[in-house]
This record gives sequence, C-alpha cells and structure tokens, in this order.
Amino acid sequence: MDTTRIQTVPATATETVQRSRSVDRVVRGIATSDGAGVKLTRVLTQNLQRRLDPFLMLDAFGTDNKDDYIGGFPDHPHRGFETITYMLAGRMRHRDSAGHEGLLENGGAQWMAAGAGVVHSELPEQEDGRMEGFQLWLNLPAADKMTAPWYRDMPAAAIPTVALPSGGTARVLAGASHGVAGAVTRPVTEPLYLDVHLPAGQTFAQTLPAGHNAFIYVYRGTITVGDADGAVVEAQRMGVLDNAGQADGVMIRADEDARFLLIAGQPLNEPIAQYGPFVMNTQDQIYQTLADFRDGRFAKIPANQAS
Repeated sequence: MDTTRIQTVPATATETVQRSRSVDRVVRGIATSDGAGVKLTRVLTQNLQRRLDPFLMLDAFGTDNKDDYIGGFPDHPHRGFETITYMLAGRMRHRDSAGHEGLLENGGAQWMAAGAGVVHSELPEQEDGRMEGFQLWLNLPAADKMTAPWYRDMPAAAIPTVALPSGGTARVLAGASHGVAGAVTRPVTEPLYLDVHLPAGQTFAQTLPAGHNAFIYVYRGTITVGDADGAVVEAQRMGVLDNAGQADGVMIRADEDARFLLIAGQPLNEPIAQYGPFVMNTQDQIYQTLADFRDGRFAKIPANQAS
C-alpha cells in the first residue's frame, strides 16, 4: 500500500472490552473467477448470507500476474444492495450508467449503492504490477432497495487511519474505532469496516453491539481471537465471530505481524432473494428486476451529461 498519501491520527478514546467474542467457525474461501476472467477468492459465499446478514459476499483478490486481472469487470448490472471496493494495490477505473466515474488507487475505496439499478464497469488502469484488494456486498433494507443509485470515491487520504495505543494502525472505512469516525456512515445496517495492521505480540480491542453480526478476514500473518486459548485464524481465512450475548466486543492478538479486516453490521432479518447481481426480497421482485434490466429501465446518464 502507498502510505505516502495516508495520514495517521491518534486515537481519541480507548476501546474497552470486558468479554470478547470467540470464533464460531473458520472459513476457507473458494477460488473462482468473475468479470472477464479476474481470478479471486470468494470468502463470504451465499450459504453464509443468513449467518452474516447484512453482508452478502466478500471477494479477495491479489496477484502480480497481469493475466489474472487485466480483463477487469466490464459493464454489468446491480440492484438492491451496496458494493464496497477497497484497493490495497493497483489502479482501477469505475464508470456507471448513472454518470459516476472514479479512479480507485492504492489505499483507496469506493462505495456504491446500486439501489433501483445501475450498470457499471471496473477496469484496470495498469498493464502490469500488483493488483490486490477486496469487494464487499452489503444488503440494502427492503425500504431502500429502489432508491436512486449513489456513489462515493474515497481516496487513501480520505480514510482515517488511527494510531493504536498498543501499536499498529486501524484504517476506518466505515463506523468508528477508538473515538475516530470512519469515512462513511450508513443507516440501518450500521456497518463497521476496519483494516487493522498489528505488530506481533500486540492486541487490538474493538467494542461491538451485541446484536451485530461480525467476522474477521486475515490477509497477512496469524491472529488469535479471544483469550489466550482462543481460536487461531491464519492468513487467507475468515473467522466468523459468535453472537454470545454477554460479549461486548472482540479482542485480537497478533501472533506474528498481521493485517486483517474486521467487519460488522446490524442484521436486517429480511428475506433474501438473489439472482446473480440482483438481490431483492421476493422472487416476484427478481422477475421484475430482470424485466426492468431487459427493457432498459436501470439508471441512465442524463442526456445533458452524455458524451
């Protein structure tokens, strides 16, 4: 990650966790490809959507081989949820049918609410070098699924990076940590999205609302969650956190220098009907979505903005 553009701020509060959540299960992702042949690992799969409501999917990608990413993700539609793409390394251009455009670079992120429907593309703006990052899908509540599409670019400098009291840093994409508000706050689902870098032997504490579902994805090193005898989560593994009512957060110790995502949110407890890139609440809504997409009723660039 290009740290020259990232400003670190001191924590303004201390997260105090009296009892940590533990790991309910450790998940190994599934190697697959998407878009025009982009190789990735699908970490949060469809069979975990109810367990990790409101999150629908997490993909991790990382390669130095241009053939694994050069095709990118040409035009494709979405409806009914939000996508959060976080780039550790590389350059990718976003364009969509609602007229939004942005360049995603090292350490930056983009947040898009597809709402009632949008067609977008994410294409590499590099011909070689490393491409690494994540895409998270966050469900929209039924009442908001047909709202107008929304988009926000978050360059690296716009994502607060907190200097942790025990050493290390936490980048706060969404929610709040150690008294520092993140780049984005979303209603209803109240997502927390942290990228934590922790030196070996150090511990990170984060409070979590009891009702929120949460998971950790380790992408460097190895961590232990909970007490000294807690579950070990190695690199390229996801630890699903339990929902023990007496726990008020999570304690994470780096067994070696580690980097991980900590993601949590308020479950919607609504039906999920998914057909590929469309996520609604009923099959009838899916049929209507397919008809709307076929008939060109997704968002379009206004005539006065079209080139």
